[in-house]
Amino acid sequence: MMSHQSYRLVQLAEQIGAELKGDGDCEIRGIASLDGALAGQISFLSDPSYVACLETTQASAVIVSAEQVGAVSGNALITANPYLGYARISRLFDDRPVPSLGIAPSADVASTARVHASACIAPLAVIDAGAVISAGVEIGAGCYVGQNVQVGENSRIAANVTLNHGVTLGKRVIIHSGVVIGADGFGFADNHGVWEKIAQIGGVRIGDDVEIGACSSIDRGALQDTVIEEGVKIDNQVMVAHNVHIGAHTAIAACVGISGSTHVGKHCTLAGGVGLVGHIQVADHVFVTGMTMVTKSINKPGAYSSGTPMMPTDLWKKNSVRMRQLDKVFKRVMELEKQVEQLKNRVANNDEPN
Repeated sequence: MMSHQSYRLVQLAEQIGAELKGDGDCEIRGIASLDGALAGQISFLSDPSYVACLETTQASAVIVSAEQVGAVSGNALITANPYLGYARISRLFDDRPVPSLGIAPSADVASTARVHASACIAPLAVIDAGAVISAGVEIGAGCYVGQNVQVGENSRIAANVTLNHGVTLGKRVIIHSGVVIGADGFGFADNHGVWEKIAQIGGVRIGDDVEIGACSSIDRGALQDTVIEEGVKIDNQVMVAHNVHIGAHTAIAACVGISGSTHVGKHCTLAGGVGLVGHIQVADHVFVTGMTMVTKSINKPGAYSSGTPMMPTDLWKKNSVRMRQLDKVFKRVMELEKQVEQLKNRVANNDEPN
């Protein structure tokens, strides 16, 4: 997409700390993929499998590593991490609408709430008693900000987000539409087959620079707070249960479910569809591949997987039948190993078998 904003290529090089190859005065008015870029746009190469696209791209410049710059015939920005360079330049061309300062006439702001003069409160938002909306905060249309909620500076809350009472957000937090933070956790006591509710009296604490994707939910703590540390990135439709603690700079992909009181370490990655049972610990620097079910604590950094990779249906059906026979096959193998060991002992003792 082309932007109304434009930059000289030398300015972009300075922005991301890249080495410039080519015409520094080249005007860049947008950013696009290698195969979709037009003249006036910049693109990037982060995956070597797309190196052939460098020959056909119409981009006016490309962000590449030093190893790939030889394949670029035109302008280039050379950096050790082209994807990071792309990320930083993309923000220069962000076309997100800029909201109006102040409080919209249809917003409902409690008299005891504190809203900084530089904040933006969109139509039909509700800011409840005792809430604190800090400088530079954007509250989208139809949001509910509950009693005593604190929203840190320059945070952005998209439309139709619910922040229930006792939630605290750090600075520069981004929350996308449909997110619910601070709902009751799934807490019930069994009274002879009848479930009685346990009051969820903790809160939710979210650190600086956290981003939470659309329609995700983070439950409040039963007693202590649910905690999301700084820099955590959460994708769409993720469920974080009560009293979960997620360490700094962990990334969580879509449809992950984390059960109550589980502690996930720092700099972890949970791929799509991962499930974690409750009351376990996950060490720092752990990568869990997609659709893995984590049923016990992970105490060492590294990559972990479970589940069955995709295969043709006919083969999967055969393997499924064999999976049900594993216990029987295991017992047969154990019996055969026992017989082999007996035979070895007889041979060693010069005892001919019958």
